[in-house]
Amino acid sequence: MSSARTMLALAETYLAERRQLGFELDRPGALTLGFASYADDHGHIGPLNETIVLQWAREKAQRVDPFTWAKRVAVLRPFARYLREMEPATKFPEDSPYGSSSRRLAPHIYTQAEVDALIAAARQLPGGLTSATFEVLFGLLAATGLRISEALKLRCGNLDCARGELTVRDTKRKRERIVPLHPTATNALLAYLRVRAKHGATDVAAPLFLSETNGDALTYGCVRRVFLRLSTNLGIVSRGGHRVVRIHDLRHNSERSIIPSVFATTA
Repeated sequence: MSSARTMLALAETYLAERRQLGFELDRPGALTLGFASYADDHGHIGPLNETIVLQWAREKAQRVDPFTWAKRVAVLRPFARYLREMEPATKFPEDSPYGSSSRRLAPHIYTQAEVDALIAAARQLPGGLTSATFEVLFGLLAATGLRISEALKLRCGNLDCARGELTVRDTKRKRERIVPLHPTATNALLAYLRVRAKHGATDVAAPLFLSETNGDALTYGCVRRVFLRLSTNLGIVSRGGHRVVRIHDLRHNSERSIIPSVFATTA
């Protein structure tokens, strides 16, 4: 590893090579670049070492939480392996002093009343498309078990109302799967498409869920802000292992027989 190359330059090259192999690396990539900039700003010269890694993990974390620090260290491990191939003197913590970087916290299991209240609150949002979008999106997550990332990547062409199916292509493991829909979910999606058609094309490649603000595909950041506001206003308190209720936990309700009827009140 040439001492003339900054850590940021090395990180950029590493991420470019990984992305060419098909890795998206959105958050890991941002953290890796953040670490590289931190190392350069703090005058780090020469091979990577444990001191600068652990220092960055603590100082730049938004939460004072050893688990968060451990996750940040773990994110850099593939980058460290890449650097070690060029510079054998590269040092990286073999076992994080901050403990394990993985844990599985119990999800919040929503009651039927909580799901109904969330959908009712979404229905009251200003804007014809906005209220329709969030009403159907929240119901779809609860009724089908879709991940929020999967739902936001859906295209109009992924919906087959005649068969009552959704084709999910951008899954967590990059596989395609067919998700059967409850008849009330199909009816709700058909009603949503009628509203959606007034705000943009509904061809097969068009995003299913659209932002009324800018006409683009709905983003996770927007969904998260709306969800947090509504869930807070409704006073929904986490009964799981996380500090606050999460939109992701809606998917765990799809296994309960009462949830597929969630759309009965929205159609």
